Amino acid sequence: MIRLKTAQDIVLMREAGRILARVLQELSASVRAGLRTKDLDDQAETALARAGARPAFKGYRGYPSALCVSINEEVVHGIPSNRRIREGDIVSLDLGAELEGCFADAATSVAVGRVIPRARQLLEVGKSALAAGIAKAQVGLHLGDISAAIQQEIERNGFSVVRDFVGHGIGRQLHEELQIPNFGESGTGVLLQEGMTLAIEPMANMGSFQVAIKNDGWTVVTQDKCPSVHFEHTILITGHSPEILTEW
Repeated sequence: MIRLKTAQDIVLMREAGRILARVLQELSASVRAGLRTKDLDDQAETALARAGARPAFKGYRGYPSALCVSINEEVVHGIPSNRRIREGDIVSLDLGAELEGCFADAATSVAVGRVIPRARQLLEVGKSALAAGIAKAQVGLHLGDISAAIQQEIERNGFSVVRDFVGHGIGRQLHEELQIPNFGESGTGVLLQEGMTLAIEPMANMGSFQVAIKNDGWTVVTQDKCPSVHFEHTILITGHSPEILTEW
């Protein structure tokens, strides 16, 4: 069932989103060569706790950490460890926050120092694909309009769209109905309504869309080892333009 949000839900989700946005901004600024991914995880958990929020991912279906840190060919769900970030890496950070039973979810990807021009373009296209999808989160449009806008922005720039992992509804649970593919046809799918809250999260690959899961059972990687990026916002569909709850 698709659950439209109450006024109280929205108040709490706005605050969870505000906290999450600030923490992700701090984490992005901390990313540098030589830093362990575990250090970013520790920073995320401490910052959320200081703000009165709980890390939504830790313990979720057995996930061991507060933060997902995915590097280069890792698409999503990279587990923080003693691995050190290197110059030229693309680092994707995915974080969820829970506040008094309401959730927000967001992700961003950053370049560490100099990266090749095609990787820089991939980062920019990931951002623009997220913006294109959010722009279609309007009352009276369809879920497929969001999906199609994301796919068109990524593929017209010569990149590929991950198909095995998708965005989702969010609110009183981290994952609610709907599933939001990053590919699809305009005018298809569920009709969008005021009060829906969605986590829209394009994942774009430099090479093929095909992915695999590593032996840790979590980390998703591109099969061809080409780089990937991941961007995500939690949004509220209103009677006017969509409201980004995790914007910084």
